[in-house]
Amino acid sequence: MSESGFRGAAERQRRLRAITPVLVLAAVAVLALSLPLWSGQALSVFSVFNTFQNAATLGLLALGVGLTIIIGEFDLSSIAVFALGGLLAVKFGEAQPVLGIAVAVGAGALAGALQGGIMASTGISSVPLTLGGYIAISGLNHIVANEGILTYGNYEIGLLLDNPVAHVFSLRILLVLAIFVAVWAAMRFTRIGPEIRATGADRRAARSSGVATTRMVTLVFLFSGACCALGGALFAYSTTAAKYDLGLDPFIFAVTAILVGGVSVDGGRGNALGILVGVLAMSLLDTVFLQLALPTFMVDLARASLLLLVILIEAPDLARRIATWRTRQLARPSD
Repeated sequence: MSESGFRGAAERQRRLRAITPVLVLAAVAVLALSLPLWSGQALSVFSVFNTFQNAATLGLLALGVGLTIIIGEFDLSSIAVFALGGLLAVKFGEAQPVLGIAVAVGAGALAGALQGGIMASTGISSVPLTLGGYIAISGLNHIVANEGILTYGNYEIGLLLDNPVAHVFSLRILLVLAIFVAVWAAMRFTRIGPEIRATGADRRAARSSGVATTRMVTLVFLFSGACCALGGALFAYSTTAAKYDLGLDPFIFAVTAILVGGVSVDGGRGNALGILVGVLAMSLLDTVFLQLALPTFMVDLARASLLLLVILIEAPDLARRIATWRTRQLARPSD
């Protein structure tokens, strides 16, 4: 195949990558609407509300981690920061909820800034550094929680955050959606977005073109830590409790949603709205699984299959390799 043919195939793959998040969400929505064929029960208003509540719980975690991936790094400490945010909000915010959120967000921002600053100034890989951050913050969580569960006595805040708005929304999901839109607008209409993607695509070239990559990495990790801590704080207020260890399921959900949302693991590509679409798709998929009462292993297999499909679409040079294989097949002499 000619070079122009290769370029055409690569362009088709680029377009497929761009619409994949929407296609996945549409496919999951069709599956949800066809539930009467599978379970005998249609998707209820409460199920839609529950989907948005799940997105509200883990959306900010996905946004924080997703931004670090776009910039070419990976934050393993995010789930520990999420838990820390919940613990600090409960500990300091029973009488003054805003103070609890402020302490939580401040601690998350500090943790992110420290890790991002060390990483950017020394060149240390984000994986071992944030793994160390995860271990350290997890230990701090044990101390803050005193090896137990902190309960939050201000039930009115939880009710305020989770009371239905227009039947399917809540104040918590509306706050999360507003943050996603604000981040999307900042990346779309200011130089922040191009600088983040340039830093993630090629840090040396970005630095040569005038991007302050050290500051950019630090600021992205600062914002990521603040997002994760805020998500944990809102979740703790909603459930009126905070645990020192939430397990890895929330982190796995977030990373899967990020990849479904079109963020490249190589960095340099992705946006907030794509991550939001991924979060909504995974949340709706969880609602479908719950309504179908599928066993855990089938849920895991379905998620893994979806993730594998997205990874194949995102595979670098996939179009070129397929085109090369087809050319070789066509060039073979017939028997």
